[in-house]
Amino acid sequence: MNDTEIKLIGSARLPTRFGEFTAHAFKGATSGIEHLALSVGEVAGEAVLTRLHSECLTGDVFGSCRCDCGEQLDLALRKIAEEGRGILLYLRGHEGRGIGLGHKIRAYGLQDGGLDTVDANLALGQAIDSRTYEFAADLLRQWGVKSIRLMSNNPRKKLALEAAGIVVVEQLRHVVPSNAENEKYLATKRTRMGHLLD
Repeated sequence: MNDTEIKLIGSARLPTRFGEFTAHAFKGATSGIEHLALSVGEVAGEAVLTRLHSECLTGDVFGSCRCDCGEQLDLALRKIAEEGRGILLYLRGHEGRGIGLGHKIRAYGLQDGGLDTVDANLALGQAIDSRTYEFAADLLRQWGVKSIRLMSNNPRKKLALEAAGIVVVEQLRHVVPSNAENEKYLATKRTRMGHLLD
């Protein structure tokens, strides 16, 4: 997916357990994929608290303990609500770092057989990480966002946004507690993918 143009479909109030957000639905001109953005407060301007959250059905919806995605989503929404100003971009089409849900489940099976998340993707003939963020940068520009404080452990997100012309004034580590099921996964993200994890 390589959308660089997205258009707004509609916006509406979205009350959540973390507080009230405004939900904005967008559609990619090239892919046809619909993305969701949740905002609080006036986001045009400088140093906007921002999270680019890649879709993870197993973690975000079903509470999978194999990753840290669901907990990271909750943490980002809580932080934005507490600050009273910020944006969460929920990026669809990013499942399994871009390999899709079916391949992700197959990769889980390979991980149960001993491979780490990187080698499992490669064994399936898939990229380690094929996500792109140009359309997220386009969204931020459309909103008049001048610079952001990025909640992410992934240095690639910061570099990709900066390459697309978004000023990242601060990268905030976005760490949630590990568990017995995801310790190896998180260690692989740290040692093989350069994520900013302790």
